Amino acid sequence: MEECISVFDMLKIGVGPSSSHTLGPWRAAERFLSELETQGILDKVSRIKVDLYGSLSLTGKGHATDLAVMLGLSGQDPEYIPIQDINGIIKTIENKNEIKLGNTITVPFYFLQDIVFNKNFLPFHANGLTFTAYLNDETEYASTFYSIGGGFVVKEERVNAKKKLEIKCAFPFPIQNAEELLQYTIKENKLISEIVYENEKSMRSEEVIHHELMRIWNTMLECMYIGCHSEGILPGGLNVRRRAFDMHQNLIGLANYENPQQWMESIRKTEVKFRQILKWVSCFALAVNEVNAALGRVVTAPTNGSAGVIPSVLMYYLVIENHQAGEKEIKQFLMVAGEIGSIFKKVLPFRQQWVVARLKSEFPQLWQQRHFAKSWAEQQIRF
Repeated sequence: MEECISVFDMLKIGVGPSSSHTLGPWRAAERFLSELETQGILDKVSRIKVDLYGSLSLTGKGHATDLAVMLGLSGQDPEYIPIQDINGIIKTIENKNEIKLGNTITVPFYFLQDIVFNKNFLPFHANGLTFTAYLNDETEYASTFYSIGGGFVVKEERVNAKKKLEIKCAFPFPIQNAEELLQYTIKENKLISEIVYENEKSMRSEEVIHHELMRIWNTMLECMYIGCHSEGILPGGLNVRRRAFDMHQNLIGLANYENPQQWMESIRKTEVKFRQILKWVSCFALAVNEVNAALGRVVTAPTNGSAGVIPSVLMYYLVIENHQAGEKEIKQFLMVAGEIGSIFKKVLPFRQQWVVARLKSEFPQLWQQRHFAKSWAEQQIRF
């Protein structure tokens, strides 16, 4: 039987700007803390060092990889940390030259020297990072993680071991491709969302599924709301001006509202002409992208870079296409979107094999130069 990927694996709540370079390293730091606790050595740590490799090193500053690692080591959860607290936590670490591991154990931490940006690539994946804990007895504990995209984090030995496992979970309707999904809908006389729902129920209760799906949607809605009502310059030093604010003002006019729900009702009352539909959809998507760029909270769907697509299309359906739609339609949409995303993730390894085979046969010399080969292969896999 095949590995099961949940809707909640594909739609993750986190902090921008990148699922692979921000959320992934953040989760890796959390997992390292968990390893220290499991080993019973967290309270014996005297110092922590983080080595970033490959793409995490080369583009880490622009993607706030270093900040994400510090926040993760501090025990902060990207799903729940108050966004307004992030700057304060980072400033405290930088000013005091210490970090509170897991929000419990304080150790010295000089971020300029304890986060090392290595330009070389680790052989397993372009996005590698190694955490090293120096213990009071002068021994060390190190662990290497790889952020493979979409907020997913793996360890090389676990990936290799997983190939030997038959099953990770037992969906009643295991799905590897779109054809299998289609056949289930025909055989069972069910909607795609109903097939997905049955699979989700094999892992969690109906109450939890409902709560988590609506939490995802409310995060998306709040993200669009914040983006449409925030003006000024985006952080990063490039003086990029926010565009969603002006676009939204031109579309909504003089409407009055005080919260996201009232905002949705105001949009429904506006006259939306055909040529304005794409402007609204673009406005919603751009709002999410700008919140993501500003280290705001977004839903990785399935990456942070594409986080604006799913909420903008769903928002269009709710405020323009079907004013009567509610929680039922929201949950249906998210379950279908999550399943489509999981199908792409499952077929990606086959695409990777094709790319590698083509690279070896057509560009044998380039294949020997792994740094260039990795870059070329990643581009081919994307497209």
